[in-house]
Amino acid sequence: MNSTVDGDQHVGAAAGDEDTTIVLDISAELTDDTESLSITIGDIPDGAMIAIVNPSGEDVNIPVINGEAYIPAGLFELGGEIRLTPPPDSDEDFTLTITATSTDANGDTGIVLCLTGSFNSNIDYRGWCVRVTKDGELIPTASGIRSPGGIGLNHLGEVFYADNQGPWNGSSSLKPLSHGSFQGHPGGFRWYDTAAAKASMGKRPTQPKTNSRWVAERPKIPELVPSAIVFPHGILGNSTAGFAYDSNGKFGPFKNQLLVCDQTFSVVNRAFLEKVNGVYQGAAFSFLKGFGSGNIAAHMQPNGTLFVGGTDRGWGARGGRRFALDRVTWIGKVPFEIHEMRAKPDGFELTFTHEIDAITAADPASYSMSAYTYIYRADYGSPVVDQTTPKIVGAEVKGPKTVRLTVDKLIQGHVHELRAKGVRSAKGLPILHPVGYYTLNEIPPGDLN
Repeated sequence: MNSTVDGDQHVGAAAGDEDTTIVLDISAELTDDTESLSITIGDIPDGAMIAIVNPSGEDVNIPVINGEAYIPAGLFELGGEIRLTPPPDSDEDFTLTITATSTDANGDTGIVLCLTGSFNSNIDYRGWCVRVTKDGELIPTASGIRSPGGIGLNHLGEVFYADNQGPWNGSSSLKPLSHGSFQGHPGGFRWYDTAAAKASMGKRPTQPKTNSRWVAERPKIPELVPSAIVFPHGILGNSTAGFAYDSNGKFGPFKNQLLVCDQTFSVVNRAFLEKVNGVYQGAAFSFLKGFGSGNIAAHMQPNGTLFVGGTDRGWGARGGRRFALDRVTWIGKVPFEIHEMRAKPDGFELTFTHEIDAITAADPASYSMSAYTYIYRADYGSPVVDQTTPKIVGAEVKGPKTVRLTVDKLIQGHVHELRAKGVRSAKGLPILHPVGYYTLNEIPPGDLN
């Protein structure tokens, strides 16, 4: 039997005789002593059993459900042996997956609260993110939220949430959610006057100027956090919602990228994120469609199964059904896609999921680009504004799956919409989803290409 693991945890190879118990060599360490660690063992064969030895030397049987066994933090951290009993009369090798998950040891629950309607905050902390401790204490954590559709973690354990188009939000977006941040909608500023907010958040941020731009207001308001990903309204969706990620590559080649639901369009989009100058930004791509209702919640199982729950209650949805629970699994075929789109000082670097045709990939005519933004204003939503047409002036193949594009002018704060419709794979395939939407909050420093 072989064992594999996602991340830096240690898993040793294990072997044993038929119908005998096998001790699994699993160890993992935390870098933050305020967190706790749990373990999920996946791909357990039918009929096998998992147990962990408690401090009294007794085996504690761990339920195996759909090939997975979950060992909670308190039990794993006691340090007892983890034992596997193979299926009866089986002499077959098999591979297990081990996923270690760190959790806030305080057990705080993060909640994002919608405003009272689109504009106002008439009830305590509406338009805020709050944390609730296991003792029931409420801790104000971030302000400026409008209509959140989902909250969750990326693969690094950092909190993001999805907000929807409306006042102070020209288009729906995915935003990092840090303690003390202002997310853009000032409708809940009144709660900065509470004792809890003063203790946790400090002073009220400067009021943003309506009919401005995010890039113009950021220097004036240090607490203001720009959207990491803007999903262009009416193109990638209308109502951004919950999200998940594949932690171990069992859902295809997009490990650790966020898979983001849209309720109105009944789709799941894909988001590649990077940090530039300490600020999150990145590219969005179309990804999955054909869901039964309006996608709200997403959950990825360690075995690579994506569950998406949807409803059209309150808003219509293209899926057509009143509600749905859809399950998506990867069939093992890798589509030809733009895998990553990274910002460079004078353009972008693309990596692909297949080896590329060097002739079409190196031809600037295979690409086109437009750039635009949205008004940062108190009115509802925004049209696309400040449109330009940056020119692709160079395309250099850097490797079998990599191209560096040089653009004549990058515009900070704009969505850069790249169309790569002329690029072909080495086998002549077109890109399945050839358009990427990069939110350029920061232009990287460095040498020009």
